[in-house]
Amino acid sequence: MKHFYLNKRLKFIFFELVFSFLIIAFAAFSSVNYVQNKTDKAYTDFAQLLTKLIAVEIVDLNNLYPDTQQRLLTDKFEDFLAANKDISYIEYKDTNNNIIYSSKKNNQTKEDETMLNVSSPIFFDNQVKGSVSVGMTGKGIIPVNIDIKRNLSLVFPFIWILFALILLLNLFLISKELKKLFQVVNQITSGKFGFNVKSGNIEELTEAFNDISNLLSVYDEQNVEQLTLERNKLEAVLMSIINGVIVCDNYDKVVLANSAALKMLDTEEKHLINTKIQEYTDSHGQQCFFDKIEEFKDTPLNIIEQKPVEFNIEAGKLTVKAMISPMFSKQQEYVGYIIVLIDITRETEVNKLKNTFISNVSHELRTPVTVLRTYIDTLCNNGDDFDDATKKEFIQTIDTEAKRLHSMVNDILDFSRLESGNVKLRKEYANITELIKQNINSIQILADEKNIKIEYKQQGEIPNIPLNIESMDRVIRNLLSNAIKYSLDGKNIEVSVKNSEDNQYVEFSVKDNGIGIAKEHLEKIFDRFYRVENATHTIKGTGLGLHLVKMTVEKHHHGKITVESKENEGSVFTVCLPLLTDEEELV
Repeated sequence: MKHFYLNKRLKFIFFELVFSFLIIAFAAFSSVNYVQNKTDKAYTDFAQLLTKLIAVEIVDLNNLYPDTQQRLLTDKFEDFLAANKDISYIEYKDTNNNIIYSSKKNNQTKEDETMLNVSSPIFFDNQVKGSVSVGMTGKGIIPVNIDIKRNLSLVFPFIWILFALILLLNLFLISKELKKLFQVVNQITSGKFGFNVKSGNIEELTEAFNDISNLLSVYDEQNVEQLTLERNKLEAVLMSIINGVIVCDNYDKVVLANSAALKMLDTEEKHLINTKIQEYTDSHGQQCFFDKIEEFKDTPLNIIEQKPVEFNIEAGKLTVKAMISPMFSKQQEYVGYIIVLIDITRETEVNKLKNTFISNVSHELRTPVTVLRTYIDTLCNNGDDFDDATKKEFIQTIDTEAKRLHSMVNDILDFSRLESGNVKLRKEYANITELIKQNINSIQILADEKNIKIEYKQQGEIPNIPLNIESMDRVIRNLLSNAIKYSLDGKNIEVSVKNSEDNQYVEFSVKDNGIGIAKEHLEKIFDRFYRVENATHTIKGTGLGLHLVKMTVEKHHHGKITVESKENEGSVFTVCLPLLTDEEELV
């Protein structure tokens, strides 16, 4: 601002100097002409007066010396010519215009220098008896005119230079005062109030400025603490929000981003703040915000307020839902936009698992239903053509598929029931070892089909613990059936039961020597609908079994379940159940 003012002021002074020079030059020219006209008029009056004096002299000589008039006049005229260099010639004529005396013949050179001719009549007894003419060279007036021009040519430039110096001095003094003001303005704009300027040539301005500075200082002292508190509250709220928030100005620059947003985008504050949000690239190297921000800008504000722009981006291992909404000031002026980021990785995975679950369940249900319909239809239409052994085989197949269908339906129903938040399983004190042995005996037939031996081991006396027998029976049967399904033919399964070292839990584990589970799947093996599919693990299922086991053990029995596994070496599932429970959960 200072440079702008000075440049503007310098231009104004330049025009002032040019204009003043023109005015002074015009005044000087006019003054010279005026003085020269006055001196020329005075010189003409002087010539006329001299001519009249000569005419009077002729009259006097004629009256006093009529006989010697001619000689005296000649002497007189020659004395005039010799004494006065301004007279170039004198000529005396009578009434008939006859030349009585003329100096032109005697001094032709001087006559050529004549600048002014003046004539005057000669009166004798109040009658004109002739005339006298005088030529003036102007030698007396020319030096005067030259001196006047020289003096004026010196005086007027001096006046102009003095005027210019005054202007420049004024500029210097004002600039000096403004420089002080600019310095204090810079301090105030940086947030440092209370600075004062010493009074100078612009005393009223500095006093007014000092008053403003002092008022700002008082206002700042009164409000800075409150403003800081409010800002800290706002930042604390923003930073504590679980969703990511990015604030961008009207020029797409990021001015604020909370920690959740930085974490979701897998970046640092220094790499995001003051950069254009369109420049951010996702895990695939794509500018994921660019097209959507252009779409946001191309959409009218009244529409975008009702329906923000929504889209998903991939940030590392996360799937993030982004919503862009406009931001307005208190005066309802558009000042930028806010991007809200929501981590939907879990929901995306669940949706994917649900789709897989539906596909698996559809396939699993379709297979037994198809088998049942085929076998039943065959027996109904062609039963008389089969012998008893074939009919028995058909009936056993129908029974097996019906049990399989029943098991899947139970899994789905149990999942729906146990997922409900208000379900509480009633418990009674029971001996879990008996429940384990019963399940081993009932499932032994499946183990025999793969030549698998189930070994049972018990350490010490196992006390009765609070159980919901039906749900815990499903847990044990699920772990045993999985161990059989994923074990290789001829391998053994170990089931062990013992008390925990602190005597707070009963632990039982199921160990197989099967194909095992890869490390990357262990963390998700208990997730609902999750299925491990690879070259060796192709057994179909709903993906609900282990999820129901975990929910039954941890949510409804307040215990815990863990798994240890290595590929091609087998797996160990361990369940810990507490010895005590709340009285209200007992039957």
